Amino acid sequence: MQPLSDDDVRCVLHKRLEELDALDAAGADAQKTVELDQSRVGRLSRMDALQGQAMAGASAARRLHERRRIRAALRRLDEGRYGRCLECDAPVPPGRLEIDPAAERCVHCAR
Repeated sequence: MQPLSDDDVRCVLHKRLEELDALDAAGADAQKTVELDQSRVGRLSRMDALQGQAMAGASAARRLHERRRIRAALRRLDEGRYGRCLECDAPVPPGRLEIDPAAERCVHCAR
């Protein structure tokens, strides 16, 4: 398996950032404050809405975490350290980087 070039990796990482931005835009309504007006919304409907809001918030937090990992990978590319384990400095296998271009650790250190 041939590793991706730095430019290809940058392209993949930037595309994923764009996807995350689109997901954030689509999920913005789900994170809005739930109205507690019982005359408009029943108790069970409100509970469903609160659960949906919590799930949307958790999804947004995961996207934020992924965004941070992607930006860190882009910095490592700029610094010439991309593809090296942050813990042991061993090369991260190309297959692992193909699956997760923002991978920070080799298989051994990721356990």
